[in-house]
Parts: sequence; structure tokens; C-alpha cells
Amino acid sequence: MTDTTNGSRPKRPVFTNIHVTQIVSYRLPPAGIVSILHRVSGLLMFLLLPFVIWMFDNSLTSEISYDSFTNAFVAGIGFVPAWFIKLVVLGLLWGYLHHFIAGVRHLWMDATHSVSKEQGHNSAVFTLVSSVLLTVLLGAKLFGLY
Repeated sequence: MTDTTNGSRPKRPVFTNIHVTQIVSYRLPPAGIVSILHRVSGLLMFLLLPFVIWMFDNSLTSEISYDSFTNAFVAGIGFVPAWFIKLVVLGLLWGYLHHFIAGVRHLWMDATHSVSKEQGHNSAVFTLVSSVLLTVLLGAKLFGLY
């Protein structure tokens, strides 16, 4: 314990919760961003699970259903345009890739037991960059750029 001149304890810092108006200016570290996006991507995949099951069913049932499945990406489905379906699939791609990479990051941190602030920062930045890069590459393929 540190010695003070008047014999009392040193003043401890006071931590308070942030107010809703401070959310925009609060600087969240990359590990916090990855944690929040991990939850968001899991929720996104859960909510779009009926769409995923529909896509899986139509792609495997028969040749005719596969043709209608691939045609949905060209002409759309009913009043839903093809670009919107591709955008939803792109969101699913990002959700899966981010959730998978962040999950591997958590497993790695649990398995090695060597977690430091620097390692957490570096692995969070790697997770963010790699999930966005892979999403851009697969999105370019989805939208027909190559």
C-alpha cells in the first residue's frame, strides 16, 4: 500500500457506465467489435435459417428445382429482384465467414491459454480483415465479376 501524507488511503479511480449519448464517441477495441459482430452474425444466421433451408432444398430436390434455384439469382423470385436475393446471400456469406473465423479465434485462445492484450488485438484485427476480404472475394463471384 502506498504511503500518503495525511495517513488516508490513495484515491481510487471511479468507473461509471457510459450514457446512451456517448455510444457514438466511445472507442471500442477491435476485440469488442469482433465480440459484438460474432453475436450479430450468429443471430443473422439463425434468422435466415429458413431461407438457407429453402435454398438447400431447391438445389438438391431435382434438376427442375435446381434450375428454378439458379434462375432466382438471375431473374428473382416473384416481386423480389435478383440483386436483393444476392444481397441476402452476401449477408449470409459474411455472417458465416465472420462467425466461423471468430469461433476459431475463441477456440485458439481457449486452447493455448496464452492470451495477452496484444494477442487479442492482433487476432481481432485478423478476424475482421479476413472475414471482410473473403466476403468481398466471394461476393465478387456471386455478383459475376469473375
